[in-house]
Amino acid sequence: MSRGAWGSRLGFILAAAGSAVGLGNIWKFPYITGVHGGGLFVLVYLFCIAVVGVPVLMAEVLIGRSTQRSPVGAFMKLKAPTAYHAVGWLGVLSGFVILSFYSVVAGWSLHYTFLAATNAFAGQDPAAIEAIFGALYVAPGLNVFWHLVVMTITVTVVLGGVSGGIETAVKFLMPALLLLMSAMVINAFFLEGFPEALSFIFAPRVEDLSAEGFVEALGHGFFTLSLGMGAMLTYGSYLQEDDDIPSASLVIALLDTFVALAACLIIFPIIFSSSMEATAGPGLVFASIPVALSQMTGGNILSFVFFALLFFAALSSAISLLEVVASSAIDQLGWSRKRATLGVGLAITVLGIPSALSGGTELFGEGWEAIFGKNFFDGFDWIASNVLLPVGGLLIALYTGWAMPEDVRRREFCQGSSFAGLYPAWLFVIRYVSPVAVLIVFLFSTGILPKSLLEG
Repeated sequence: MSRGAWGSRLGFILAAAGSAVGLGNIWKFPYITGVHGGGLFVLVYLFCIAVVGVPVLMAEVLIGRSTQRSPVGAFMKLKAPTAYHAVGWLGVLSGFVILSFYSVVAGWSLHYTFLAATNAFAGQDPAAIEAIFGALYVAPGLNVFWHLVVMTITVTVVLGGVSGGIETAVKFLMPALLLLMSAMVINAFFLEGFPEALSFIFAPRVEDLSAEGFVEALGHGFFTLSLGMGAMLTYGSYLQEDDDIPSASLVIALLDTFVALAACLIIFPIIFSSSMEATAGPGLVFASIPVALSQMTGGNILSFVFFALLFFAALSSAISLLEVVASSAIDQLGWSRKRATLGVGLAITVLGIPSALSGGTELFGEGWEAIFGKNFFDGFDWIASNVLLPVGGLLIALYTGWAMPEDVRRREFCQGSSFAGLYPAWLFVIRYVSPVAVLIVFLFSTGILPKSLLEG
């Protein structure tokens, strides 16, 4: 059975960049940048992208290209030690779990796009606009509705296959995303708060970065590239033999980094121009930004553009998450793409309903929290971010650096690449630097090592 393949190298780059570019770039990165004082935090993040994120990204892609298999089948085909087979299953589990709650957040961005399109923010005072998100979070019917809409769109795209569905979609989504972001950055340039925002984002201030902020930058530099969940491995499995993996990985990382920094250049000028707090935390996008935009000329149009690009970013990542699980069903169970996509898509949709109900029902909200310490949504988020992804990324680095056959590893890195000379340096990083960095993130994020150790 034909698995499909990318129609072009550009298609792979856009799809992989679309997987990497998501809510983490436009929603999370700006607010953690604000919480940790900008400046030096951003520089540490960029350093971590270069020395941790990109090497592991290359490792995932070359495992996929060398086997032409999804995560589970890849390690079986490579005859990897049995312990490493868990990487494939972790990838499938991660895609399944993450998409179930990620689609709910994507639904929030789609709801705000709808509100902006219907001029719902016009004439509202700041308190009323800030209250919109709280009302959305506790509205079970509304959350389930948007969750179903997002999953329907995602399933429809993946049903089209690799070239006809995913590649076609990202060739629209990614250019549209980059165009909208560029337009928003240009608009921000003319705002009164742009110079202050520029200084906040890029001027290094040693006193503003704590040890905890350093670990946060390290962790986000790893996770922003969609590593540890099998997405890059799966997308790599559709590459041709002569595609240049190192250069494609660098382009993907550059696009992902551009979007993260552009999001800061959009959000912080708006925040500073409106005399609002940059340290607003998770509510920065869904509470502070709508208030700030509503006070500007053309604010309704700007709000629509901003939340549309947020949804585009979320959708491109959702597509890759579903593809990880669907491709595994295709490879391991011999299912057709239609059967695999509809089957796993339906299962993920059902699993996502409790997350959609977490804010507005006792069963999956306060009741669930009383038993497990977190509501259903937050619990799944914590497990995926702090356990599944770090463990998956750690095992990928260890396998590629130490257990992967040398002839396969060298061939896949060097074949058709203008960066073949960097192989020894990459091998050193993937063996010694990346595993230690990911292990540090895992130990602190799970609480195995208390964050109080960082305070000294």
